[in-house]
Amino acid sequence: MDLSFQLYSARDFTPWEDVIKTIAGLGYTQVEGFGGVYEDPAAFRALLDANGLTMPSGHFFPVGNFESEIDKTLATAKTLGMQRLFCPAPEDAYRNGADAEAWVGLAKRLEEASKRVQDAGLRFGWHNHHWEFMPLADGTIPMQLILDNAPSIEWEMDVAWVVRGGGDPLEWIAANADRITTAHVKDIAPAGMCEDEDGWADVGHGTMDWPALMDALRKAGCDLFVAEHDKPNDARRFADRSIASFKTY
Repeated sequence: MDLSFQLYSARDFTPWEDVIKTIAGLGYTQVEGFGGVYEDPAAFRALLDANGLTMPSGHFFPVGNFESEIDKTLATAKTLGMQRLFCPAPEDAYRNGADAEAWVGLAKRLEEASKRVQDAGLRFGWHNHHWEFMPLADGTIPMQLILDNAPSIEWEMDVAWVVRGGGDPLEWIAANADRITTAHVKDIAPAGMCEDEDGWADVGHGTMDWPALMDALRKAGCDLFVAEHDKPNDARRFADRSIASFKTY
């Protein structure tokens, strides 16, 4: 099973021509897109094609990309060859102090977005950060509200962000095996290490039990895995070490 590479990880190491050539040279066959590579979809598709890479999935932020900007989003996705489109984060209004009603409102927007994307023959889902696992004043977990109130969406689980939000990823995987189709493979550095990289580590060089997590995700039916590091100081090192680790899981 191939490992995809979230291009956001290399946003500080452009030009993209060099990044794509490097990623392909390290053995990747797939990448995941984000807003920074959508300016000229046809040109970027040509760059991927020239290097033997595909883009099966992509991030579009904010959720408005699936509302007022839906036509542009779908056109971009189709040009780049995506099948799975993910909204990767809540808008600022939900990140600090939003109540359950607000999160339910977001979930309903996602459900409507899912219908629009599915009507176009593509797939739609949510990608989490830590906010969704931080209990609200009444103890409610926002991620559960999203899953309950947007029953048609898939879940791209960012496993390390679940941990940073205080959740147990194995419990969430077991409870939502029918929703998790895609997963971000990233690692958390031991306390006090990699502080210049916001505490993230290359996959297999941190504290996450990736062999056990991969086993659980595969058994749940997850079939697309994406390497990501939110702030690497060396994108090539991250890409190289991470794909090497992934091949052992």
